[in-house]
Amino acid sequence: MHWNLEWLRTFKAIYETGTLSAAAQELFISQPGVSLHLNSLEAYTGTKLFDRLARKMVPTEKGKIFYNYIIDPLKKLENGEQHFHKRSQNERITISVGMCFETFQYTLEEYIAELPFNLIIKFGEYPQMQHDLDNGLLDLIITPKKGTQQNIFYESFSKERIVLIAGNKTDTSEIEQLIEESEIEKVADLLKQQLWYSTAADMTHLRDFWTNNFGEHPDFSPNYIVPNISSIIRCLSDNSGFSIVPDFLCSDALINNKIKIVWKGLNPVENTLYFGTRKKTMYQQEINQLENLLKEKWEN
Repeated sequence: MHWNLEWLRTFKAIYETGTLSAAAQELFISQPGVSLHLNSLEAYTGTKLFDRLARKMVPTEKGKIFYNYIIDPLKKLENGEQHFHKRSQNERITISVGMCFETFQYTLEEYIAELPFNLIIKFGEYPQMQHDLDNGLLDLIITPKKGTQQNIFYESFSKERIVLIAGNKTDTSEIEQLIEESEIEKVADLLKQQLWYSTAADMTHLRDFWTNNFGEHPDFSPNYIVPNISSIIRCLSDNSGFSIVPDFLCSDALINNKIKIVWKGLNPVENTLYFGTRKKTMYQQEINQLENLLKEKWEN
């Protein structure tokens, strides 16, 4: 294991500013991220580098020695970075974005070639995305769930409705008749007898829709478990079977009559979608451009 250069940058910022919060502002990362870097450095060196007082970080004697040891080579590295950065006039900055695979595929994928900056897309669970955003590993996330990190700002920009869909070759007449007659228990019983598609990673949509409309957890297992919602929609297109998915993800298949919405539910399940960003970032212009592209896509 080797120490990370970012740990040294963080140590220097804490030493020179005197507080974790001021170091976080200087480095454009979260205060928990600063603490994580410092804790990792102290664990690696086996040395306490600061005394943590109420409003100030006071370097220990070994902390002072460590600062004097690293400051000259670190400044040389920073000067070299500035020198070569100035010589690279056409260098593109890189923005890291966290979102689910389907959201990327249906919204941002088509715009990639037009962006004037590099883009790294990361897929994963929402809590991990929030953690990575807070610690500076991501610059923007799209999430239906707010986190509790104080350093993250959430802006709502759209809603998704969770709906019951079926392939266009599915006979849904009996189910639709029962829905019209408000025979909800019979609707549930009949749906349990159908062919169902879901994903291995997330059955939240099915559980939430079922609980909200039938007052119970789904007590059946889907017949087909596929990698993601895009796979579900492709499998159902011009075919038979049911699934429960966010409506915006199947808009193209609906327009082309490959699938159909069977029911939006007695009690519609809606999720608010949020942009998540750190409250202070060096890449606000690029983030604004991405957000505007995504808003335009959702509005269309």
